[in-house]
Amino acid sequence: MKVGVLTGGGDCPGLNAVIRAVVRKGVFHYSDDFVGFLEGWRGLIENKTMPLDLSSVGGILHRGGTILRTSRTNPAKKSDGLDKCISTLNEHEIDALVAIGGDDTLSVAQKLPFRAASPAARTSF
Repeated sequence: MKVGVLTGGGDCPGLNAVIRAVVRKGVFHYSDDFVGFLEGWRGLIENKTMPLDLSSVGGILHRGGTILRTSRTNPAKKSDGLDKCISTLNEHEIDALVAIGGDDTLSVAQKLPFRAASPAARTSF
């Protein structure tokens, strides 16, 4: 499975720990591949990514903030924002998305499956 990861909203302690835990669990237990979207939802809109693997998450627990950086971008407030997110997810062949953040970040994640073009695509996010 190919999994996308993003951190949205304001910075808070523990974001790097969550990123590291998601990647390590996916790699060790499920042989998943990971793509990090930089600067939260902005990374999906603008297609800004970084590979996430064991080497990229090694040694990040002591670092503050998030290695993926974050922003308060909300694609639901842009006319074509959600469509750009879906397009980027499809381009990278993402099977699942881990959105790490608060209410605003998760409200966008909740809207994505309903914006997908086909019923089959709706179940993949």
